[in-house]
Amino acid sequence: MKRLLLVIVVLSSIVAKAQDANALAQKVKAKLAKVKDYEAKANMVTEVSFMKVPPSDILVYYKNPDKFKIKKQDGIAVTPKGGMSVNLSGLFAGDRFAAVAAGSTTFNGATVTILKLIPLDEKTDVVASTLYINEKELLIVKAITTTKDNGSYEMEFSYGKYSDWGLPDKVVFIFDTKDYKLPKGIAFDYDPGIKKTKPAPSENTKGRVTITYTTYSINKGIKDAVFN
Repeated sequence: MKRLLLVIVVLSSIVAKAQDANALAQKVKAKLAKVKDYEAKANMVTEVSFMKVPPSDILVYYKNPDKFKIKKQDGIAVTPKGGMSVNLSGLFAGDRFAAVAAGSTTFNGATVTILKLIPLDEKTDVVASTLYINEKELLIVKAITTTKDNGSYEMEFSYGKYSDWGLPDKVVFIFDTKDYKLPKGIAFDYDPGIKKTKPAPSENTKGRVTITYTTYSINKGIKDAVFN
């Protein structure tokens, strides 16, 4: 009887944690869903040891559920390729995902809750995403995403005056340049002016793309033609 009671207690605890994890995921998703569209001004800085990419002023467009485009202000499109979820809403694959509680940790001096999101759609390129969430503010401060074909990448988010919308002031993408090229999941179509040199064997294979947002225009309406 004691063993049976112990099993019941353990199972009840597991079910409760699963319910809490899914509830938190849905709350974060609901906050992000308040943003139907936005146009934002930002600056993009690319740091790859063997490439010289000048900083770029960019315009960023988003329309729910999955339309996204980055354009340099000189008119050249800078479009993410492959499986990279540049906008936070992209981390939630519709409603077809399972959320698993993975404890808590400290990030930038604050305690955050860790959730693992596992897509239930076999066709998606994403295998799993690990989210570090400020539970009080319902803000994702860090995400690590693993894909089937495009490797893994990390994103770190800083928030300011747009935090009520769940929109960051700054996003830092951290990735492994692997075979001395940007993985498809985070490669961008740059103009031909970029200088690329042959990397030394000892060079750091970690790269960064930092997008710092200055202004957002939220829920003003964006035509689909913008994304063509």
